[in-house]
Amino acid sequence: MLDMFQYAFMQRAFLSGIVLGVAIPLVGVIVVLKRLSMIGDTLSHASLAGVAGGLIAGINPVAGATVACLAAACFVEAIRKRLETRGDLAIAIVMAAGVGLAGVLSGFVPNSSTFSSFLFGSIVTVDNSELAGVMVVGLGIIVYCLMFSRELFWVALDERAARIAGVHTRIINVSFIFICALAISIAARTVGALIVSSMMTVPVACALTVARSWRQTCIVSSSVGLVSVLAGLTTSYLWGLKPGGTIVLTQVAILIVLVVERGFKRNVSNRISCHT
Repeated sequence: MLDMFQYAFMQRAFLSGIVLGVAIPLVGVIVVLKRLSMIGDTLSHASLAGVAGGLIAGINPVAGATVACLAAACFVEAIRKRLETRGDLAIAIVMAAGVGLAGVLSGFVPNSSTFSSFLFGSIVTVDNSELAGVMVVGLGIIVYCLMFSRELFWVALDERAARIAGVHTRIINVSFIFICALAISIAARTVGALIVSSMMTVPVACALTVARSWRQTCIVSSSVGLVSVLAGLTTSYLWGLKPGGTIVLTQVAILIVLVVERGFKRNVSNRISCHT
């Protein structure tokens, strides 16, 4: 099994996967607690439109995905501010536009196989320049989440209470939505645009089954993300599977185990209480 590390492409895959496995769930914690779980899907579909646009224009598709994600994030935030009680509608509107635009532009892409590679990712084909980009963006996301953990917690909990506590909610919301867009655009090339949203939410679901505090939720989410990347990449190498899908299925398997274990413990405790 250790022989896979003799290959440079696997070394790059593990390095980029480890960084994204820790960083993306940190963003996911805020997304889930703000009840914006579908924003990952929205921005990932918008990134596909950017990828198609980049391929048509002959520029780096990752750059196109980044621009599209940032534009979609701005639209989400603008619509959400106008419809404060209907944040989910803002996400649905931008998702519809992203899906439609991606569908139309994909018909003009000269090389459909390149566009298809962004659907499910290709982490084992990451080159040195792409690895550098993943490292910079991923580590930047981790630093951001650590530096503004208090503000992010308040905003995720209650924006009105956050404003009373002196948090600049507008700045935090705008900066976070940009961080979310960067995370999805950089991960679209590695784990896939259709998979990154799952990596953003499933580890958080795992954490919510066992964590008892904000800090524990963040730690468990990133831990699940890290373990699933290591296990998923190893399994995909040994069995010849697609890495992105294997990573997500590993996360789902962890979630099932945690849910079943929690249900079993609850049944045992209920039986003990009934006999006492």
